[in-house]
Amino acid sequence: MYQQEESIYNLIPREEVKAQKQKRHLSKFKGMVTDEDKSNKAAYKTMGPAKVPIQTTDQYLKKHEKEPQLPQKSEFKYSDAERKKPPVPAKEEKPVMGLRTTKNFITTNAVENIMSVPKNPEHIYVDTKKGDKHTLDQSGLAPKYVNKKDFGKTPMYLSKRKDEIKRAQEEYDAYVSENFRRGAMKLLSESERQLILDGLKTNWEELHHQYQGLSVVTDTAPKKNRKERMEAEMKQLESDIETIEKHPYIYIAN
Repeated sequence: MYQQEESIYNLIPREEVKAQKQKRHLSKFKGMVTDEDKSNKAAYKTMGPAKVPIQTTDQYLKKHEKEPQLPQKSEFKYSDAERKKPPVPAKEEKPVMGLRTTKNFITTNAVENIMSVPKNPEHIYVDTKKGDKHTLDQSGLAPKYVNKKDFGKTPMYLSKRKDEIKRAQEEYDAYVSENFRRGAMKLLSESERQLILDGLKTNWEELHHQYQGLSVVTDTAPKKNRKERMEAEMKQLESDIETIEKHPYIYIAN
């Protein structure tokens, strides 16, 4: 039978039915585990008895009880032996002289100063207006290197490098001469070299003029590709022009 949510029959008190709980599970090994746990324990088995006796309730901590107990203050006095000073000698008493010498210190000092070698003046420099002095020898400002034996001579590694460059140039000249003899290469004349250089510069100027006429905004792929292609061609022309200007002699293989 269909029953609505709100009904007058719901006002009738009903007896509350309590759900029965399931019986609690008890392990059959519970008693054995409890006995084993109690059998391995004994009083003071692990830690031992307390070494500090427990105080009673009337022996509680009182004020200043843990502060160190200092001895009673007593007045300090110097002993008479320490404070007693030797008496002042009388007017008639004369000090006891030790060994006497016949050395004339004035003459000796004069002779030592006459025979001594004068000291060399210390090399210093002043770097402030207040007169701060510094040692010149340790500063690196003194030209010490000019006093060396090998000063002004060409180092060995430079002479060796010069010989290697000379030998490499001789080998290259021999290689070029051999190819000329066989007719494998020829030297580009100055007029031909200048003609090629002028042609490269003309091509660069024309390409640069076209590059200047490109759109400032490269919002499409064709515009971007054309700009990158023209920049690569201009860079290659600049490299070729620099190479020809740098080398006055150019050989062409047949």
